[in-house]
Amino acid sequence: MTVETQHELTKGYDEKIENASDSDAGHTPFVGEKSEEEKRLVRKLDNRILPIACLLYLFAYLDRSNLGNARLQGLPEDVLGGDKTGVLFDWVNSVFFFSYILCQVPATILSKLFPPRVWMAAAAVGWGLSSTLMASGFSFGGLITARIFLGIFEAGFGPAIPLYFSFFYTKAEMGLRMAYWFGFAAVAGAFGGLIAFGIQHVHAAVQNWRLLFIVEGIPAVLLGILTLFLLPNRPESTTFLNERERAIAIERMNRSSSGDTGAVVNKAHIFFAFKDWRIYTGGVIYFGLNCALASISAFLPTINTTLGFSSAAAQLMTVPPYAVAAVVLTSFSFASDKLQSRGIFMAIASFIGGLGYLLLLTVPSNNHVRYFATFLITSGTYTTIGIIIAWFAHNLGSETKKATGIPMFMAIGQCGSVLGSHIFPKTEGPRYIKGFAISCALEFLAAACSIILTISYRMENARRDKAHGKPTPGAKVDTSELADKAPEFRYMP
Repeated sequence: MTVETQHELTKGYDEKIENASDSDAGHTPFVGEKSEEEKRLVRKLDNRILPIACLLYLFAYLDRSNLGNARLQGLPEDVLGGDKTGVLFDWVNSVFFFSYILCQVPATILSKLFPPRVWMAAAAVGWGLSSTLMASGFSFGGLITARIFLGIFEAGFGPAIPLYFSFFYTKAEMGLRMAYWFGFAAVAGAFGGLIAFGIQHVHAAVQNWRLLFIVEGIPAVLLGILTLFLLPNRPESTTFLNERERAIAIERMNRSSSGDTGAVVNKAHIFFAFKDWRIYTGGVIYFGLNCALASISAFLPTINTTLGFSSAAAQLMTVPPYAVAAVVLTSFSFASDKLQSRGIFMAIASFIGGLGYLLLLTVPSNNHVRYFATFLITSGTYTTIGIIIAWFAHNLGSETKKATGIPMFMAIGQCGSVLGSHIFPKTEGPRYIKGFAISCALEFLAAACSIILTISYRMENARRDKAHGKPTPGAKVDTSELADKAPEFRYMP
């Protein structure tokens, strides 16, 4: 289908929506108000999109974070010559983030030129193969190579999902859906602990850590193949929706903004993103959170061993903090959607995470308090990350600016992951004062930046209301030229 044909198709659907609105009490449903027909559509989208997207992220996160479990199953002793200082393991862990950072922005912009199901499927098959081939690593170089390709393929998936969700979900629905999606990172942490605990007791012909990579890598390849057949494409081109559902979906996509049509990249909006200070502030927040996240995923099992648990028990004891984090993330995101506010909830969650690290710093001898602190760390960090992704998914105005801005702040944030991979050297255990102190400071910095951003958005909304009047809730806003700088566009604070 050509771009011109897609524009004509969209124009026809816009006319149908307008006619339906004229005969339906003369108004278009707005935020918080849905017809039964629209509710049925949202349920249909949820039932198809969320299971696929969540399972993809489950296996993506398992494949990027299982190094922490493999470390306790003998990987350093088998491949890294014992790695007494932990430096080689740190580099194997962090090299993923170098390729992930470099590829995020170009990959997400490029994703707009391909059908979403093809793009997501290719990414999943790629990272699944990369993870599985970690099992064949017999040297430091082999592990590094596999991790680099893992980062390249995952860079095409993570930032593209918020953009993809924005095609189908309004800003009043986005927070909870992103919570379901990102919550599977916490589920992966819990699930990964259970898998590692089971594999710890397997007596196979290959080492346990190699079996771990195989067991967690192959399902991603199979799921990628299923994605090619099951994931819907964009609203205007998917065969998953009938004609009426497609018309409603396109109207929803243009609610409070205007969506692109098909494979279109607005070059001016790419430069808008690079000049937007709020994206860089979001990057500072994400930097602090990802420093903590990388520390959690790679070192939580190790931290648990400092509490007196055996290696096998340490794997198992990672499950409860991740499970609680998933519940807290979902609860905060639900409230964020209901109150149409993101920044305040992010500040509270970041403060909780910072408090957890503060307890680890100041209470060195009480293991009950230290284990409780891991609950605070996981809950605060995962919750803030889930909400900030939803925040920027609808605050950048246009699809191209989202495709640039979302991976921009994520790429800045992933630099924090590199830092987080190097601040817990084995030689500093069991106190890990440097790692805990840095993570604590960055969590509190994220809380402060969240407050700055929400105040900024509220002030700008008030300025536009005063200068241009309050826009009609849910009405289409032409953001094709100015993106989020359009006078009628309003930010979610």
